[in-house]
Amino acid sequence: MQSLRVRWSILLMLALSILLAACGGAPASQPTTAPAAATEVATEAATEVATEAATEVATEAATEVATEVATETSAEPYVFGMVLVGTTNDGGWNQAHYDAAKYVEERIPGSKFIFIDKLNSADRPNVTTEQAIDELLAQGAQFVITNSAEFGDGTSNAASVNPDVYFVHASGDGVLAGTAPSNVSNVMGRMEYGKMIAGCAAALQTETGKISYLGPLIDAETRRLVNSTYLGAKYCWTEVRGKPIEELSFKVTWIGFWFNIPGVTLDPTQVANDFINGGSDVIISGIDTTEALVEANKATAAGKPVFAIPYDYEAACDQAPEVCLGVPYFNWGPIYLELISAAKEGNFEQRWDWIAPDWSDMNNPDTSIVGFVKGDALTAENAATLDNFIAMLADGSLNLYTGPLNYQDGTPFVAEGEVADDQMIWYTEQLLEGVEGQSAP
Repeated sequence: MQSLRVRWSILLMLALSILLAACGGAPASQPTTAPAAATEVATEAATEVATEAATEVATEAATEVATEVATETSAEPYVFGMVLVGTTNDGGWNQAHYDAAKYVEERIPGSKFIFIDKLNSADRPNVTTEQAIDELLAQGAQFVITNSAEFGDGTSNAASVNPDVYFVHASGDGVLAGTAPSNVSNVMGRMEYGKMIAGCAAALQTETGKISYLGPLIDAETRRLVNSTYLGAKYCWTEVRGKPIEELSFKVTWIGFWFNIPGVTLDPTQVANDFINGGSDVIISGIDTTEALVEANKATAAGKPVFAIPYDYEAACDQAPEVCLGVPYFNWGPIYLELISAAKEGNFEQRWDWIAPDWSDMNNPDTSIVGFVKGDALTAENAATLDNFIAMLADGSLNLYTGPLNYQDGTPFVAEGEVADDQMIWYTEQLLEGVEGQSAP
């Protein structure tokens, strides 16, 4: 706006110069032969021409300024919103989503990010997903991300009555199942790889052979993540360390939700301590918050070495680096940037995305949806071994979903010589044989 005012001022000065050049007074000496009347007529004519020229210049300047001002003021921001199940600073799932939204806001000129967090039965017991979305729409949101499996039906309901708004339901499968409205897409990272890496790191580092998994609620997503963790641990325990599978204990306890809700869920702090008291020296977290890491750090400080592997958030190890073996994390920024940019440009297309890491650099913040940061507590030798394991996952020479694999009840999951396809893994029905814990609520 300041540049427009400067430009207008210059144009007005130019117009004034034209006027002054014509009417600023007679020359220093007048021809003695020119009649006074002729001089007066010439002066008036010159004044009229100069005035008209100045008026035209000034009018054009004012018109140009007004047009540009109108253009600037009419450019409304592109508003995108997010509904989060937890807090924006939970050190896990929700903070990863929040940071991704800020990543997008920084990279799309004229965009604006708004959000509603803590949409859960404890913090907002009387608020539905549809109501939270309506609030974002009332604030101008043209694109909405919902970030929990529990938000699936509410997202579809809101999308059905707002066909001009675009939605992404993270971790959902309405598009895959054919039940989502056309303005809804689903996106999820193939965290199965991150969990395999976590399981391998745990198996390489454990001295007791007892690995515990702090689980959230039970559904197909959480079952396949537990199974992937177990498969990584099993491979590195038996094939890398050469130990018998009978000497590996892998137990999962579910707290009942993605984080602690007093009076509703099991207390993850207590569950973590039960693992420690039971002899586990590695706790792998599947919940949104960092209790496993916190309690492992306390136990270690008290003289009982325990390691932990948190979840979801790249910087989670920072809370207790001395006991952290690493963290598998989500990086939602690149895919959200792609989807929101497409919607802003009018190119939204419904998608179901289940995206693998960028194996060329799985910790690249601009390309990889899933990463793994090795922790300070992982020994140098185990870190090098883990890199070899990751390289085999990357080049496809190792596929841990190769049969024979059985469910807990003994029924076949993947037959011998076969490889599970995406739908088999996505809709995992039970925990695998070898995992101790519930397969159903």
